[in-house]
Amino acid sequence: MAAWTWRFETAGGTEVQPAVQPEEFTTQGDAESWIGEHWKDLQEGGTDQVRLFEDSAEIYGPMSLHAEEAEAEAEAEEAEAEA
Repeated sequence: MAAWTWRFETAGGTEVQPAVQPEEFTTQGDAESWIGEHWKDLQEGGTDQVRLFEDSAEIYGPMSLHAEEAEAEAEAEEAEAEA
């Protein structure tokens, strides 16, 4: 069975210890759900970007944790403008 894991990095690509310790995930969806729940705590703890691995193969990355924050802020501003 494949194991899905995250690598946590600074913006420069240096590996860092995550502020929230992840588990080993059995599906890509579980891994992505976990990052969706914890990205803000990870970012506040010094992680700028993540890479997703299936066993030792990199699936994608680096994925910035800052892009989601900017997107959330833009959506909030849009909602305020429409109200």
